[in-house]
Amino acid sequence: MPARRFNSDFYLGLGGIIAGCVILFVWIPLDVDTGLVEKVRGQIKIGDAMAPTLAAGFLILGGLLTMFQSFRFQGRINFNLNWTGMKFLALTLILLAISLAIMRWAGPFSAQFFAADYRSLRATIPWKYTGFFLGGGFMIFSLISLMEKQMRWRIFILSILAVAAIMLIYDLPFENLLLPPNGDI
Repeated sequence: MPARRFNSDFYLGLGGIIAGCVILFVWIPLDVDTGLVEKVRGQIKIGDAMAPTLAAGFLILGGLLTMFQSFRFQGRINFNLNWTGMKFLALTLILLAISLAIMRWAGPFSAQFFAADYRSLRATIPWKYTGFFLGGGFMIFSLISLMEKQMRWRIFILSILAVAAIMLIYDLPFENLLLPPNGDI
């Protein structure tokens, strides 16, 4: 029986699993002071470890899925990055940068029209959702459209629903949470 050859997807998945485990078992314990959830003065708040723990979990899950998917395609190892791959990578980075810029500046920009200081509004509705909703929605819509090589209404609606679900999951259970980037503004 010939030896099994692993393709680049296998190694990509393995890299994701290793990165997730390093974050989960090395970086978080050494760098983060609080747990996942903490109780302060009778209120439950998200701890500093919640976001990196979720990110590490998704990285490990994505790595596992990528590794298992690689077994379906028994090709040769191919690490070549051609011109098409470089253009795709550059476009992805540009779309991510635009999304993060929208997320960062949409709230303060929109507050200017109401002659208000954004810092004092950042924890109130709709201001606390503005940047996250617009930037996150653009990020999901643009990246899915890039992957499918077309823009559709279905993708737009999916983007809105996905961002709304993320906002609800993070914001509803915790009264004092500021969605990104409002905590830094």
